[in-house]
Amino acid sequence: MRTKLIAAFACTTALVTSGAASAADLAARPYAKAPLYAEPLFNWTGFYVGGHIGGAWTNQQWINSANTTLFGDLGPGEGFRQRGSGIMGGAQIGYNWQASNFVFGLEGTISGLDNRGTVNNTVFGLGLDDQFSWRTNVLATIVGRAGFAVNNNLFYAKGGYAGANNRLSVVDNVPATGSGGQTHWANGWTVGAGWEYGVTRNWIVGVEYNYAAFVSQTYQLAGTAAGTYAFDAKPRDIQWAVVRASYKFDAPVIARY
Repeated sequence: MRTKLIAAFACTTALVTSGAASAADLAARPYAKAPLYAEPLFNWTGFYVGGHIGGAWTNQQWINSANTTLFGDLGPGEGFRQRGSGIMGGAQIGYNWQASNFVFGLEGTISGLDNRGTVNNTVFGLGLDDQFSWRTNVLATIVGRAGFAVNNNLFYAKGGYAGANNRLSVVDNVPATGSGGQTHWANGWTVGAGWEYGVTRNWIVGVEYNYAAFVSQTYQLAGTAAGTYAFDAKPRDIQWAVVRASYKFDAPVIARY
């Protein structure tokens, strides 16, 4: 009997020891975490090139500053203002640099436009007297940009230099005395704002509005007549709204964990 009790105790001890060892083995198994999900962010850093198209509005102004010719019926201090509009389109090139959600950049644009107008001075009341014509057909800008990015969206403001090719001319019809004209490059400044969206990591679309103002220059319109027929003229301001599309060259991908 005693022998049987000792054998049963030994068997029970072995089972308990074996169970404890198995539990220890289970606790020692390594725990593997699930892989983290990485959400890619649009990176605005990099060079880009593209094009734009839209509409432009020009307010033109010319005031006579000297009239000593045989033609021209506007005296010094007299002149006209006129507004013209048309389609514009062109290209842009630039570079963006992103720091956190803030984006800074430099951009240059060149655009062609067809803003023009004609004014007839009927001072004698007989048909057409002085017939003034003007046109603004080229606009260029060099600006700095600053914006705030929300993933694929960029909201920005811009400002800097603007220049425009501007022409003023006149024909004296009553009597048919002469004609003349002159073209100048007008310098000025511009401000604007816009929104862009990254469709893919390379392609960007957006919309933009801009305003530019220019300084006066002297236009000599004596033409075929002797003497001086001078005007202080300028595109008083140009406003334009465009849609844009740009291709951004690859930059490192940013990931959020």
